[in-house]
Amino acid sequence: MIHVLIVEDDPMVADLNKRYIEMSEGFSLVGIAPGVEKAWDVIEAEKVDLVLLDIYMPGKNGIDLLKRIRRKDLAVDVMMISAASESDTISKVLRHGAVDYLIKPFTFDRFQHALHMYKSRMSRTSQSEVLSQQELDKLMQNTSTHIEKPTLPKGLTRSTLHVVWKAIQNRGDSAFSTEDIANDTNISQVSIRKYLKLLEDSEVLLVNMVYGSVGRPVFRYTCSSRCDELIEPYL
Repeated sequence: MIHVLIVEDDPMVADLNKRYIEMSEGFSLVGIAPGVEKAWDVIEAEKVDLVLLDIYMPGKNGIDLLKRIRRKDLAVDVMMISAASESDTISKVLRHGAVDYLIKPFTFDRFQHALHMYKSRMSRTSQSEVLSQQELDKLMQNTSTHIEKPTLPKGLTRSTLHVVWKAIQNRGDSAFSTEDIANDTNISQVSIRKYLKLLEDSEVLLVNMVYGSVGRPVFRYTCSSRCDELIEPYL
C-alpha cells in the first residue's frame, strides 16, 4: 500500500484529490495538510510514501517543503500539483526531484496515469535490488510518457467506470448481475447495463444466461482470466 499525504490549502481541491485517491487501488490517504508546517508534522509522525503537493499556499510554499524533504534525505516522493505553469518554476521543481508535475486544472485520466506510473515504478524497484539497463529505460520512459486511453462510448465516463469496476472487484470471484452492481453503487440499472456491456465487449467480463423457475433469464457476469490487464487501458 502506498501512503499518500495531500498538501493543499483549497478545501475543494483537497477534497477532489482525496476522492481521486480513494478511487485508486493500492493507495491509502494518510491525511490532508493545509500548509507546509502542518505537512511536515504529518511526515514526521506518520508513514508517508508520496506527497501530492501544491506550490502556492499561505506561509512557506510547496517548493520549500520539497527542498526540506530532499535535505533530510527522506524516502518520500513528491508529485507537484499546481496552477503554476511557468517553465522556470517547473524546472526548479523537477531539479529537486519531483516524480511528476500536474498543472491545474488537470483531468482525472492524467491524475490516474500519474498514480499508475508511480505505482508501477515502486513495484519494479522493490522487486529487485539490481535493474538492467533495459528495465531502467522502460521504467524511465513509462514515468514520462502519457499514453492516450481509448475513447469511451458516448454517455460513459471514466470516473463512473472506476466506481463500477471497484464494485465488481469487491465481489471477488462471485458471479453477479446488473442488479447486484446497481445496488452496490446506487447507480441505475440502465446505466450499469451500459458499463457492463462495454466490459463484456472488451472481454474484461464473461457473461452467462441463467434461467430461473419463472420470468426472464438473468445475465450473470464473472471476470475473465485477463480482466486486470484488459481493464487497465480504460481506467
